[in-house]
Amino acid sequence: MTLSKWINQKLFLSNSTHSDNSEAKSEQLLKTGKMVKLSVMTQFFPPDYAATGQLLEELTRQLGYLGVDIEVFTSQPGYAFKSSHAPSVQHLGKVLVQRSRTAQLWPGRIRGKAVNGVLFTLRAALHLLKNGRRFNLLLLTTAPPFLPILGYLAHTWFRLPYVCILYDLYPDIAIALNVISKDHWVAKLWRKLNKLVWQKAKAIIVLSPAMKMRVTAICPQVEDKVFVIHSWGDPDLIVPIAKQENWFAWKHNLVNKFTVLYSGNMGRCHDMDTILETAKLLQDEPIQFVFIGSGAKQEEVIKEVNRLGLKNFVFLPYQDKEVLPYSLTAGDLSLVSVDEGMESLVAPSKLYPALATGRPVAVICSEYSYLRQMITQANCGDTFENGDSHGLAEFIRLLSQDRELAKRMGKAGRQYMRSHYTPEIISRQYLDVLQRSIS
Repeated sequence: MTLSKWINQKLFLSNSTHSDNSEAKSEQLLKTGKMVKLSVMTQFFPPDYAATGQLLEELTRQLGYLGVDIEVFTSQPGYAFKSSHAPSVQHLGKVLVQRSRTAQLWPGRIRGKAVNGVLFTLRAALHLLKNGRRFNLLLLTTAPPFLPILGYLAHTWFRLPYVCILYDLYPDIAIALNVISKDHWVAKLWRKLNKLVWQKAKAIIVLSPAMKMRVTAICPQVEDKVFVIHSWGDPDLIVPIAKQENWFAWKHNLVNKFTVLYSGNMGRCHDMDTILETAKLLQDEPIQFVFIGSGAKQEEVIKEVNRLGLKNFVFLPYQDKEVLPYSLTAGDLSLVSVDEGMESLVAPSKLYPALATGRPVAVICSEYSYLRQMITQANCGDTFENGDSHGLAEFIRLLSQDRELAKRMGKAGRQYMRSHYTPEIISRQYLDVLQRSIS
């Protein structure tokens, strides 16, 4: 039995859930716990619009409010809207941000991203050599994917404890996308390095129960220090806005159409084919599909829309953060998709702000995905297996005809998000893990 099938089978049988740490416990840690002096390393950070960077900015701000002393080491922006340069040293509230001079070579290609990631990792290693003793904990992301190896080096050089956030699982994603074979020497070496890094880490944070199951299947020795902490949405930033009162909806002629919104990365791990097939089925109905963002599959999707002559599509670029409260609420239904076989490798962060909008959500994912349980618990929409374009089309028709049902689902989703996945709730879960890691 393959690793993927074993994980899927376990997920199907276990129905596992993530239990939140209590607020009382976090308050006790704040009162009696050791002061955390945290160094965060990540290639992407605002003004980059990459989701990982946006989330980290919000997380570090929240941790700063909770009393954590934080420095972020990152690169100059490579995916920003207005500028390719940001201050080399910047204070964001209680967070000190230091940016390297990392180059951006061929940013749209896999090879270029790999080279840029290597360059950033080398600069991060130099920064760590100079400044590693100033901190008592290191937090590393998988942006770039091989950055966590610096945690192992920091442990060797300074006995500095470290925590890894695994946004994506490599080399597993590269193997699933047929970039490399599972028997390639790079894949084998990467797996060995992962095990080395994970075993020395004080904690490993993953974004879903499925990701935890895969990590522990690969390296059972780390099971007790793998923590599931979900992404989040900000219900104070993203609030429900009626389309009739939304300038973004008026600007793009969406007010009088039932609008299906996909906002975010159209990456290699996202199922665009099911959405395209659904749009074909609905092309003669008063339903509009709006894609906001970009990604590896964007060009392919645009070409297919043009080839098919579909007139029910609008493509818009990524929006500035201050526009998101309006762009995300310009739709009547939000779409989230994960490609088949990717359910334990990635976790879509776009779900959580989508819940904040007060709109229902349609999720395309495998039958084993943890997303199915979330949507069922929240009663905020529906889920559809990869390829089930007919089912998704029927759901869209239903909501377009029953606006009260859509309103109830949207309200339930926002309430569910406010109860489980706000920056305040999630930052306390992170604080708990960080405090454990230096105790």
